[in-house]
Amino acid sequence: MKYNNSPHSPGALVWARSSYSGNNGNCVEVAKLSDVNRAVRDSKDQRGPMLSFSANGWSSFVAAVQRDEFPS
Repeated sequence: MKYNNSPHSPGALVWARSSYSGNNGNCVEVAKLSDVNRAVRDSKDQRGPMLSFSANGWSSFVAAVQRDEFPS
């Protein structure tokens, strides 16, 4: 995982959020950086920092979310 270490401007990426998120503004958004790499940001701070994940890092993160490994 890298913190804001991407050659892409957050405004130039196509961001998406989960259909489970609703419209309350408390969402995490994800964008493709390449065929395998992903960026993640807080929807409340669209010009703020973003995290970028390698393919392995993103797969591990998604699998951990699916296993409910993160406390609320």
